[in-house]
Amino acid sequence: MSDHQEKEQPRRRQARGERRIAQLLQAAASVFCTTGYTAASTNAIAREAGVSPGTLYQFFPNKEAIAIELGDRLMHEMRETYGEALATVDPATPLEQAIETAVDRFIEFNCRRPEFFALMHGPDAPGRIAEAHDALHATLVARVETLLTGFLPDTPAPDVHRVAQVCLGIYKAGLELVLAHEGAEREAYVQELKDVLLRYLTPLTHVARTP
Repeated sequence: MSDHQEKEQPRRRQARGERRIAQLLQAAASVFCTTGYTAASTNAIAREAGVSPGTLYQFFPNKEAIAIELGDRLMHEMRETYGEALATVDPATPLEQAIETAVDRFIEFNCRRPEFFALMHGPDAPGRIAEAHDALHATLVARVETLLTGFLPDTPAPDVHRVAQVCLGIYKAGLELVLAHEGAEREAYVQELKDVLLRYLTPLTHVARTP
């Protein structure tokens, strides 16, 4: 066997392993969405992936390890999403447009990845995931504050922080309703969520701009 062939074999094994891990994580995402984290089992995840439990245990020792790996990947993807969704906007951008852009980006991610909501907001998520989610939430609040500052230029920082927290609370509550519906009804709930945020923020921006 040549040196080239010897190097290729580990690479192929590694590629197969990565594909199997991706397959198991996709199956876990489906099971977590269907049953929730607590009721999920490694047997159910293996069955969903079409592999034996023994194959699953070659890659993950338990359900928590699967959830943590899935959570880490979702966190990375979510950070990229909010980086785009909460980018600094032009001061001339209308408030309604800023809300629409941010909400659309977040909704697209959460509808494409419903397991993020199922895993991050469940009452029994593994401790490491809960800690990572708390850190993500703190970063999100800071980014929303930066976004809001352009619309509330003279508002004291503690007030902007409070408004950012309320906005995220409204979004989280609305997201649960959005994910519970599909098709035209889902779109209607998305629009309701945008309207609620606009009606909450509009009076605040008018007060901020009053001389």
